[in-house]
Amino acid sequence: MTDVLHRTSRGRWGPRGTAAAAFASSVTFDDVSLAFGETEAVRNVSFELKQGEIICLLGPSGCGKSTLMRLAAGVERPDSGRILLDNVEVASDKTFVPPEKRSVGLMFQDYALFPHLTVLGNVTFGLMGVDRKSADSAAHSALLRVGLDHLAQSYPHELSGGEQQRVALARAIVPRPAVLLMDEPFSGLDQRLREHVRHETLAILKETRASSILVTHDPEEAMGMADRIVLMREGRVVQIGTPDDLYRHPADPQAARFFSDVNELRVRVVDGHAETPLGNFSAPGAEEGGPVLVMLRPQAFVRTTDGFEGALPATVVDLRYLGDKVELSLQFEGLNEVVFARVATTGCPKLGDTAWFRLDPDHVLVFDKPGE
Repeated sequence: MTDVLHRTSRGRWGPRGTAAAAFASSVTFDDVSLAFGETEAVRNVSFELKQGEIICLLGPSGCGKSTLMRLAAGVERPDSGRILLDNVEVASDKTFVPPEKRSVGLMFQDYALFPHLTVLGNVTFGLMGVDRKSADSAAHSALLRVGLDHLAQSYPHELSGGEQQRVALARAIVPRPAVLLMDEPFSGLDQRLREHVRHETLAILKETRASSILVTHDPEEAMGMADRIVLMREGRVVQIGTPDDLYRHPADPQAARFFSDVNELRVRVVDGHAETPLGNFSAPGAEEGGPVLVMLRPQAFVRTTDGFEGALPATVVDLRYLGDKVELSLQFEGLNEVVFARVATTGCPKLGDTAWFRLDPDHVLVFDKPGE
């Protein structure tokens, strides 16, 4: 018991509301492109990070997310287009402001701590031109906020991965940057720790009020942290919006698949509706008689009774426990394909049972481009 309490205590973060605030800047990408040889890393990207806003650059590996972050930091220079901080041009074919003059903080995926410096030395490293006493004081305050001031004289190799992440965060915020850029900052943490660290990091970002860009390939992480998400694919921006916008109204089938698992039915339009064995769904703008793609998220299937209007019977042909949820493989009459549903463990049907379901239309998507 004592050991468990000790570890829990070491995992505590400092009091919320104590991180030093920054003077946030906006960042504008105006038709920005950059290629490495024959490979187009980013192409014609335009969006604005507003003052104090948190944006997540989301997409699969190699889609250009980290390149955009490096462009904002001044580590890379665009081939075309402009980048502006508070409407002042910092990068274009005519202008280039170096990284150290942009008031931009960077937090790398591997944390990039200096192994020969103590925790305190790492955190004070970015405070150039500040006297030693003031730098140490600011660093101790940042370490207190992330709950690691007691490790100020330790070295990076003596820390756990979670502690290294927190030191890197303290080092990034201590200069009070106007813009904070974070490249996959939680990818090195185990799942159990990751969620807690994300919550605490988000609290610190809100306290500092710095404009923040966070790079991630995890849609759940992006939805939990971002004010807005920039979804990228092959160097281009696919869609920009709030987490709710992108989840409920994905731009295309690929975007829908990226945010959640889906069951896919390719059917025809009859009287303006996608006609399926599980019901008919509105298909505005789709050609009458033409093909459409109906996507049903696993949570679209809601348990009900055989007396409920529109209830559909299905046979449970397989099931998998996922903690507080169960994934059911269901066989509906009239469908050759098995569909997947996620339901609560309480009252879950057993293998071979017949269960009744209704469909929640909020988790049904219809696209008139079924080939994607």
